[in-house]
Amino acid sequence: MFKRFSKKKEDTSESDAKKKANLIKIDKPIDIIPSSITIPDEKKLDEEQIKKYNIILKYFQNPDLRIPNSEKQIKENISNTDENSAPLTEIEKAWITRECICRYLRATKWVVDDCKDRIAGSIAWRREFGISHFGEENGDSITPDSVAIENESGKNVIMGYENDARPILYLKPGRQNTKTSHRQVQHLVFMLERVIDFMPPGQDSLALLIDFKEYPDVPKVQGNSKIPPIGVGKEVLHILQTHYPERLGKALLTNIPWLAWTFLKLIHPFIDPLTREKLVFDEPFSKYVPLDQLDTLYGGDLDFTYKHDVYWPSLNDLAKQKRVHYLERFQKFGGVIGLSELDLRGDHDELMFPVDA
Repeated sequence: MFKRFSKKKEDTSESDAKKKANLIKIDKPIDIIPSSITIPDEKKLDEEQIKKYNIILKYFQNPDLRIPNSEKQIKENISNTDENSAPLTEIEKAWITRECICRYLRATKWVVDDCKDRIAGSIAWRREFGISHFGEENGDSITPDSVAIENESGKNVIMGYENDARPILYLKPGRQNTKTSHRQVQHLVFMLERVIDFMPPGQDSLALLIDFKEYPDVPKVQGNSKIPPIGVGKEVLHILQTHYPERLGKALLTNIPWLAWTFLKLIHPFIDPLTREKLVFDEPFSKYVPLDQLDTLYGGDLDFTYKHDVYWPSLNDLAKQKRVHYLERFQKFGGVIGLSELDLRGDHDELMFPVDA
């Protein structure tokens, strides 16, 4: 179960003048990792894992394969028809990368049939949820405009990279500005997709920095809460664990009020053990994030001010550029299932991980 830790007293010996001199003013996302951060080496697959990987790869390479258009069809084992299913699109093929298959295999403990169902289920969910086209420019129904109101208060911010080059998504429930609705879930998924866009070559997980602090500059809205209803919490947890497996590298939580601890205890039974291991409570963020990548609110050097009319278009323009780069390289390297995200996100000329046709 979760344990609450008392915060250690921070060292205040450094002069305010020196701190001020180190500040980096910023109002837009950081899109390049600094040279001081090193991406950890990938863990190699053993012979048995390679064999299972190849089974999954060949299954989704089948040109006759049809995927249901809703997650419910897979859960209830409803037979595919021309009306309720479709072949993989080119963009869905770009989504089924070498690393994607490995993430789902690890999440299903290398059980091949479970992995097939989980990947198919996520494709079906993405179609139904409105994010299967890889961005608004390709046809996604969840767009920057459709969720923009949710981020006007700066409650979710993508900014900086932690020690292992994971892009950071700040979640600030205390800046909640809208009533509880399905659009809030759409907004969170939209931000998850954007933080994935910001992943550098060789890193396929993200870091969450969750701050429950109250912000008096955000007006209270009747029907809103910084602690979501248990039903919404379970839905978000299902989405994260089922459709973004192995994407969470670290989740740091701070300023946790009594009510949030109660909520965490309520959803504790629904959190899988692997996710629990990645949760860190009330420890200094600077232990996990370089100071030049961390907001001053948490002891870092980034003097960040959220200006919606500046940050929001910049975030979406940068993310679009990264998606265009990814898809151009997908076509360059053959447009096939199983290409590596290292090749798709990189800028080298030669294919590092050829795909076995």
